[in-house]
Amino acid sequence: MFFLTLLYKYNKMYIMKDKKYIKNVILPQVKKPITYQGNELNATHKNLKDVFIRFAFAFPDLYEVGMSHLGMKILYGLLNEQPDVFCERVFAPWIDMEKLMRDKEVPLFTLETMDPVKETDILGFTIQYEMCYTNILNMLELSEIPLLSKNRTEQDPIVIAGGPCVCNPEPMANFIDLFVIGEGEEVVLELLQSYRHWKKEQRNGASKRQWLKKAAMIEGVYVPSLYQVYYHEDKTIEKIEPIKKGLPLKIRKRFIHDLEDSYYPERLIVPYAEIVHDRIPFEIFRGCGRGCRFCQAGMIYRPTRDKSVACIESGIQKLVRTTGYDEISLLSLSSGDYPQIETLIHDLVQQYEDQRISIALPSLRIDSLSVTMLEEIQKIRKSGITLAPEAGTQRMRDVINKGVTETDLIQTVREAFEKGWGHIKLYFMIGLPTETDKDIFGIAELAEKVVDQYYEVPKEKRNKQCSVVVSTSCFVPKPFTPFQWMGQKTLREFNRKQTLLKKSIKSKKIKYNWHESIVSFYEAVFARGDRQLGEVLEKAHELGCHFDGWHECFDPGKWQEAFEKTDISPEFYALRERPIDEVLPWDFIDMGISKQFLIREFKKASMENKTIFCRDGCTKCGIQEFDQGWICHDSHEI
Repeated sequence: MFFLTLLYKYNKMYIMKDKKYIKNVILPQVKKPITYQGNELNATHKNLKDVFIRFAFAFPDLYEVGMSHLGMKILYGLLNEQPDVFCERVFAPWIDMEKLMRDKEVPLFTLETMDPVKETDILGFTIQYEMCYTNILNMLELSEIPLLSKNRTEQDPIVIAGGPCVCNPEPMANFIDLFVIGEGEEVVLELLQSYRHWKKEQRNGASKRQWLKKAAMIEGVYVPSLYQVYYHEDKTIEKIEPIKKGLPLKIRKRFIHDLEDSYYPERLIVPYAEIVHDRIPFEIFRGCGRGCRFCQAGMIYRPTRDKSVACIESGIQKLVRTTGYDEISLLSLSSGDYPQIETLIHDLVQQYEDQRISIALPSLRIDSLSVTMLEEIQKIRKSGITLAPEAGTQRMRDVINKGVTETDLIQTVREAFEKGWGHIKLYFMIGLPTETDKDIFGIAELAEKVVDQYYEVPKEKRNKQCSVVVSTSCFVPKPFTPFQWMGQKTLREFNRKQTLLKKSIKSKKIKYNWHESIVSFYEAVFARGDRQLGEVLEKAHELGCHFDGWHECFDPGKWQEAFEKTDISPEFYALRERPIDEVLPWDFIDMGISKQFLIREFKKASMENKTIFCRDGCTKCGIQEFDQGWICHDSHEI
C-alpha cells in the first residue's frame, strides 16, 4: 500500500510537470490551444542554466487581451534584455482550459517553458481593471500559491503588482507582497538589483520579510504588510501608518522623466492567434494635460512627455522590419494633441504607403481631429470614425472640463460625410455629477443632429449608407480625480437614464449600445475601496467569481452573496458621497497631483467652470513641485 501511494504521488508529480502531457493531452481539448504554447515569433527563450532570476509576468485576463497591452510588451522586452533574468508570460486560462487543469491537477504554467508558475522567483501582475481582481486570486490558486501574502513561505514566489489600478492598492493589499506605484521601467530594474543581493544572502539565512523591508525603501514601492490601517467606528479610515519608524509615510509614484531615451522594444512578439489589437503599437507621448475631471489616466500619468518625430520614426522602422505587421497604431491618451502630429503622419504615410502599411490613431478628440488628416491615414483601409463628446449638453461638458463644443462635433461629422464616411461612433457617459434629464435628452438630440448632417450632403458626394452608433458607459468615480469624493448613481437611476435615452432616440439611423450598470457598480466599489474588501474578494473567489469583466461569466448573484456573507455594504463604497476632509484609502499614495488642485477642480465643476489645457499654460496641478528640479517642458510661469 505504501509503495502504491508513493507511485501515485510520483505519477501525479510527473503529469503536472510533463510538457508533453500538456501539449498532447490537455491542449487538443481546448478551443484555442495556440494561446497556451508560447512559441510565437520573437518570443524569448533562454537556457535556464544562465538565469539567476525567473520572472513570471502575469496578465489577469485572456491571452488575446493581455497580448494587446503595451506595458506588457515594454517590460517583457526590458526584463529579457537583462542577461541573468528570464521573463516569461502567463495569462488567465479560459473556462475550458481551467476545468481541464483542475480535473487533471495541472498547475498554472508559464508560456515560454510550460513550467509551473510556482517555480519562478517573482510573479508580477499588471492590473488594468478592477473587475480582474478575482482572476488574480484564481490564478494564484491555480498556481498553488497561498492567496494571502501572510500565509506564503520562503519557497513561494514573491507576488508583486503594478498598473493603473494600484493607485488605490488597498482592496488587494492582503494578497500582494509588494506594489509598484507609477511607471515601471526604472523601478522594476532597481527591484531586481535588490532581489539579486537578497537571493545571494539567502544562503546566510536572509528571509523574504527582510528583503521586503529593504524593497519598501525604494521610491515607488509599497509593501502593505508593513503598514497598518486604523478605522473609526463608522468604518471610515482614521489613519494609515507604517508599523515601524523609518518607512515612508507617503509612497511617491515613479515616472520616466525623459521618454526620448527610455527603453522601447525593437522586437515584439507576433501572436499566431488573433488578438484584440493585432498591430504595431508605438507610444508617441505619455501623459495628458486636458484635465477631463472624470479621467483617472489623465491625472495619474502626468506630466506630458513627448517623443521626437525622429525617435518615433526610427522606432517604428525597426518594428516594421522585425514583425511584418501591416498596421501601425500611434498611441497616447490623445494622439491628436501631439504637437507634430501632421508632420509625423505625412512622413509615415509617405514611407509606408507603397508597402500597404496603414496608420491608425486610436485616441482622437473632436477638437484635435482633422478629417483631412484622417483621410490621409485611411488611404490604405477606410474604417469608421469614433468620437467621444462624453456628454450631450455644453453645460455638462463644461462640468467635466471636456473642452469641446457641439460646433466642433458638427463640423467634424459634416466634413467626414462630405469625404465619403458613413459610419460614426459616438461615446458618452451617463450618471455624471450634476447630470439632469435634460443632459440625457441632449445625447439623443446631438445624435439626431449628426444624422441631419448626413442628409445635408449632396447625394453624389455622400456614402450610400449612414450609421450612427451611440454608446454609453456608466460614470465610475475614480481615485485621484476631482470626482473622487462623489457618490455613484444607483442602479435604478442608471437603468432609468438608459431607458430614457433609448426612448428619446427616434432616427432609425441611430443604434444605441449601453454598458451594464451592475458591472460599473462593482467597479466603483473596488475603485474606491479599502483593505476590508479583501474579505469580500476571498468570499467571491470561493463562490466561483472570475472573468467578471466578461458578460458570459459575471454573476451578480454571487457578488451579492459575497457581500452579505461578509456583512460588508457595497453601497458604502460606491454610492456614498465623501466629505473633503475624510481620509481616503489612497491618501498615503502620492501620484504627483496635489489634493488642493483636485479640490479646486471639484469646486470649479460645481460652478461649471473650465480649466485650460496645460500645453497652453500651467494649471498648477502640483506635478512640477512633485519632482523638484525637473520642469514640465510645456510649463509657463504665472
